[in-house]
Amino acid sequence: MIIIYGNQELWASYPADEMQRAIAEQDAFNRKYKDTGELLGAYGNADAVQAKTVRVREGAPVVTDGPYLETKEYLASWYLLDVEDEKRALDVAADMPFASLRAVEVWPVLHEAPGNAL
Repeated sequence: MIIIYGNQELWASYPADEMQRAIAEQDAFNRKYKDTGELLGAYGNADAVQAKTVRVREGAPVVTDGPYLETKEYLASWYLLDVEDEKRALDVAADMPFASLRAVEVWPVLHEAPGNAL
């Protein structure tokens, strides 16, 4: 899994023409690796102010705004890959346009839950 961190301040700092170019580059990356069968999905998250936190207390769900992040950056996007090994995952991550601007993380996925096979 490849993870990108960001925030609204970062996205808003891009001039409109640069943002359109960045989106086009990312779309090309997504198509390239979707076509090879290595990109299973690419997911962009909403801004953290739109997130909710759910806790169950005394058997009842409690929903609050949040999370209240201690950091300025949050999980902005994640990409699920199916590659042969760690080296290939790192090569794909290095090809991601965002990697030339900021760090991206590569996390191994240890297993797939049985419910995904539905």
